[in-house]
Amino acid sequence: MSVVINYKKNVPKNIASNIIFFVDESYNLSSLKKNLSKQDYLYISDLIKSKSKKKDIISFDLSSKKKIILVSLKKNIKISDIENLGAKLFQLSSDNKKNQYLIFTDTLSSKKISFAGHFAHGFKLKSYKFDKYKSKRSNKKIFINFIGKNKPILKDQIKFKAIEDGTFYARDLVSEPGNILHPDEYSKRLKSLSKYGLKITIYDEKKLKKLGMNTLLGVGQGSIRGSYLVTMEWKGLKDKSNPFAFVGKGVCFDTGGISLKPAKFMEDMTYDMAGSAVVVGLMKSLALRKAKVNAVGVVGLVENMPGGNAQRPGDIVKSYSGKTVEILNTDAEGRLVLADALTYTEEKFKPKFIVDLATLTGAIIVSLGSEYAGLFSNNDKLSKELIEAGEKVEEKVWRMPLNKNFDKLIDSKNADMQNINYVGGAGSTTAAQFLQRFILNQTPWAHLDIAGMAFSKYGGALNSGGATGYGVRLLNKLIEDNYE
Repeated sequence: MSVVINYKKNVPKNIASNIIFFVDESYNLSSLKKNLSKQDYLYISDLIKSKSKKKDIISFDLSSKKKIILVSLKKNIKISDIENLGAKLFQLSSDNKKNQYLIFTDTLSSKKISFAGHFAHGFKLKSYKFDKYKSKRSNKKIFINFIGKNKPILKDQIKFKAIEDGTFYARDLVSEPGNILHPDEYSKRLKSLSKYGLKITIYDEKKLKKLGMNTLLGVGQGSIRGSYLVTMEWKGLKDKSNPFAFVGKGVCFDTGGISLKPAKFMEDMTYDMAGSAVVVGLMKSLALRKAKVNAVGVVGLVENMPGGNAQRPGDIVKSYSGKTVEILNTDAEGRLVLADALTYTEEKFKPKFIVDLATLTGAIIVSLGSEYAGLFSNNDKLSKELIEAGEKVEEKVWRMPLNKNFDKLIDSKNADMQNINYVGGAGSTTAAQFLQRFILNQTPWAHLDIAGMAFSKYGGALNSGGATGYGVRLLNKLIEDNYE
């Protein structure tokens, strides 16, 4: 299924199978008179008396060929509410055999917000479906035609499409099965992003060994697949100012290694590279919309398998930072991948801030469910900006504690630290505390544990279930509102 958005000044001929009007929350119909015949207007006025005014969207069949849909807008409506209304319309349209929609925008009272653009954005985000491996796929096309003056400027149209493309790309990556998107294939796909203007650098195992990235390499050493670190640079400014950095965990499949996971739901571990997918989707969006910032995305790509050469519980490895780690549990692997990636990113690019994303702990789901990502940070300003951006796009974060008192839970008798807290409790916090040890130069840093947000069994406001692409819109908003 695909969605085609058009913005027109005049009504096209013979496509008005579904006609949509925006009205106020009281369903005042007076603004519809100029676009409806007197007979249709009186008919709808009569019917609406029996309809519930509490609904956001009300529809009427005027004939077998024509449907009128009224979308109610609250007085002080938020942008996220407009996008959610667009998503609701898609849900209605998915069962509608008529695929042409005519949306009149002249009834909108405010021109400060691009109602049409955000409404279409929500519609398109909800329309995503991963069905490439289905024998029979829907070839249905839905045409959305906006009529009137209240439409997004060209710059905003490009921005909406860039964010959609980045979000969909992230969802595609997360949705791929592990036998298809292993680290070797993933790195190849990232190389292809250079066509958008991104500078892609791929570090294979030979280069990583030379650099001393042993915590990352240790995770992947039980797999027949390679392990990689990939950097994606976007230079949207003419100056050479330091970039903003985004780092993602890319464990393409996580069996737990020697510390094997239970068989039940292990198939979901194809999602364990969602943090990296968000970083990739964000970088693609920034390049497509030619964002006026310098940014770098860094992803560590591995597969955690229990092979004959796999890392063992009790092993001690030396990280890129020089710090040593005792591996007490090979299923606490994401923090090992990020450890080397974080230190390398800080040293190589000297970024203004670093945000890392990972499906890191099940403990964060116990804490926050599927409503918030866990935010851990050494910087109040960056935390505030992330919280505010999340509220605006409804990709919310909740700040969790970091404190030196947690350090004793990950101190090791045999090495500088251990990769898991065996005392019990504070699983997400000790994981974040572990990561913080690899930020060496006090760079502003935030860690987002997205384990509860990366995929949804039941779907959300702007996704229909499966991979959500959570984080692409959040980080894009962070940049757009604060750094462009």
